[in-house]
Amino acid sequence: MINQVYQLVSPRQFEVTYKDKVIMSDKVVVRPSHLSICAADQRYYTGTRGEQAMKEKLPMSLIHEGVGNVVFDPTNTYEIGTKVVMVPNTPTEEDDIIAENYLRSSQFKSSGYDGFMQDYVFLTPDRLIELPKDMNMDVAAFTELVTITVHALSRFEPLAHSRRDTFGVWGDGNLGFITCLFLKKLYPQSEVIIFGKTDYKMNHFSFVDKAIKISEIPEDLRIDHAIECAGGKGSQYAIDQIIECINPEGFISLLGVSEYPIEVNTRMVLEKGLQLQGSSRSGAKDFQKTIDLYNKHPEIVEYLSTLVGKVQKVTNLSEVVDAFESDLASSWGKTVIEWKI
Repeated sequence: MINQVYQLVSPRQFEVTYKDKVIMSDKVVVRPSHLSICAADQRYYTGTRGEQAMKEKLPMSLIHEGVGNVVFDPTNTYEIGTKVVMVPNTPTEEDDIIAENYLRSSQFKSSGYDGFMQDYVFLTPDRLIELPKDMNMDVAAFTELVTITVHALSRFEPLAHSRRDTFGVWGDGNLGFITCLFLKKLYPQSEVIIFGKTDYKMNHFSFVDKAIKISEIPEDLRIDHAIECAGGKGSQYAIDQIIECINPEGFISLLGVSEYPIEVNTRMVLEKGLQLQGSSRSGAKDFQKTIDLYNKHPEIVEYLSTLVGKVQKVTNLSEVVDAFESDLASSWGKTVIEWKI
């Protein structure tokens, strides 16, 4: 069959291309229904990803956060019409030590490989996770972002020491919101503090124990463990504050992406005996664990609905551009695309 793929060919310019696909194979055919725009997609869309990366990776279909419906399955794994979340990471090898999302050989959609902006997406059954039948599909669209937090906390659990009275999360954006929410659900007896710089954003964090502006941190405040979700230049300032506030032998999970190197106060890292761990992306196991948590704690999905910003129906390439431009202008939440093209 001929599949239409909608690729970014240069900043702010999309074109349709046609690719011949064989449907009788080991791939399940999924029709995307809801997609979510990520900051990484925006860096490609606006051309701020870097000249070399843009040259190497374009043309490319964007978006790695999405859900859809199974329309054909030659493997007989899923019933036709099943709602699934699509795993954007495609490993090409197995390793007993290194997880699939850290293998350099893995292929990640919308990062050098076509993403979900296609008429149909072809994935092996292990790259699909069935969604709850009554799932809010606007929330389901950005499940991939949620899995980043689930993955990071899964890595934190066996490594950090057991004193977990107080968690600090730096960054009042989408990832910070998700991380605070899951900390409260997974560690209900712990105090969770959000550290941010924007009042109206922190007002959305109704479930945390404290909200503190980064310019007003008390000198005597101490935390046991911290998660950095600031990203960009803010990562450096966040890490500095974390190292200052955290108790000795605390665990620092680094999730914020910075395009440029940042300075870290290694003297105090050594003096306090701190652990710093970077986490990026996720694998199929993290998607399954996330869906299991959706089922176990349905209130999580209700809270996550707070992150749904604009929901825009897209029927042509002009409306794709509108959705990306609208997302750039948004100050809170995720832009969700109803994929009707």
